[in-house]
Amino acid sequence: MSKKKKIGLHELYSKDPIEADKQLWGRTTDPVTRRGFLQKGALTALGLALGSNMVFAEHFPAGMIPAGLAHTGQPFSLPGKRAGLTVLNDKPINAETPPHLLDDALTPNDLFFVRNNGIPPESIDVSQWTLTIEGESAAKTKSYTLAELKSKFENVTYNLTLECGGNGRKEFNPPAKGNQWSTGAVGCAAWTGVRLKDVLKDVGVKPNAIYVAYYGQDTHLSGKAGKVVISRGVPIAKAMEDESLIAWAMNGQNIPVLNGYPLRLVFGGFPASCSGKWLSKIVVRDQVHDGPKMTGQSYRVPCKPVAPGTKVPDDEMCIIEKMPVKSLITFPKTGASIKLAQKLPIRGKAWTSAAKVAKVEYSIDFGSTWQPCTLQGAQNRFSWQAFSASITFPQTGYYEVWARATDAEGAAQPMLLPGWNPRGYLNNACHRIAIKVS
Repeated sequence: MSKKKKIGLHELYSKDPIEADKQLWGRTTDPVTRRGFLQKGALTALGLALGSNMVFAEHFPAGMIPAGLAHTGQPFSLPGKRAGLTVLNDKPINAETPPHLLDDALTPNDLFFVRNNGIPPESIDVSQWTLTIEGESAAKTKSYTLAELKSKFENVTYNLTLECGGNGRKEFNPPAKGNQWSTGAVGCAAWTGVRLKDVLKDVGVKPNAIYVAYYGQDTHLSGKAGKVVISRGVPIAKAMEDESLIAWAMNGQNIPVLNGYPLRLVFGGFPASCSGKWLSKIVVRDQVHDGPKMTGQSYRVPCKPVAPGTKVPDDEMCIIEKMPVKSLITFPKTGASIKLAQKLPIRGKAWTSAAKVAKVEYSIDFGSTWQPCTLQGAQNRFSWQAFSASITFPQTGYYEVWARATDAEGAAQPMLLPGWNPRGYLNNACHRIAIKVS
């Protein structure tokens, strides 16, 4: 009679995290509500799984899987993208950038995340591409070629951070519907184009204007001609900000096809879904825009906090506008090992929809205490800011380095998952990496 092969806890977490939780804690864990829960048996199991004793284990939150056991998925390559992006699905193409590949001051074009709802246009003739401005609150209808946009209006460049509203969705419990992003649906690039407000002023905007929305040339997954994939928008005040762009270049090069070539909108500080790709039409509305992905529960959260798993009626959901403050440790890669005598240098990025990030702190004792990081200023509003620190560890063992950003309005990242919502939006919980000290 053959013996059943025993699966290690690390392997089990990658295959069946629920069963792993049962083995480790004796039950499937609930959302975090308390601390100091670890018993001797659980500590022993964790030490075996992590390959080292967990330092500061008494502070580790209940219900959380150690970062050293997190399953990160497999890397794939995409046209125009560097190998290493994690592909969530291929129709439409959606791919995120692992945190350690976001260490550059600006995200390289071939590492910038991809969030598509439809299929990019197959044939693009730049010489024939036009952008039309129209709508109830546009004084007139007017079209521009790319050459006219470039020659008629001031060309500007801003470093702007784009983040999918569902970045971090995979951490929500109960699970939320949608692409199960971890932390990498974000990037910051130098976008070149013209200010949207300059073009709108050239067309003329009526006093009753409320919203500005877009239409692109991507194809619906159904293949049905003329069926709009996504058409979202922003309030008129956002459209009129200096940093709101109609862009044709990214980091000094053409925008990659998967990111919207040859023309797109870029709105820093708002969900990236507002920054329409393959841009061909802008409408100035006298009402809140009602295009696809603007109604129902798309890119909306409950107007008031709800209990996890609650079914929220559409009329009690509010449109997401500003993205929350957030940070990401980009160096070292999670799972790094160092000697006790060494100092660990860390680097990362922090961003916000507020005027700026005011401070970033790190913790090595699961949030019991926090130490300051060195924080660089932003190139401009809505650009991410680099932070760094040098960490000394008190003894050998397993650690997690957590990062927490606070913006100029006093909003700080929660240590753990923020308020649950049906679509899994706006997760800005502290990022964490695993470190082993020997």
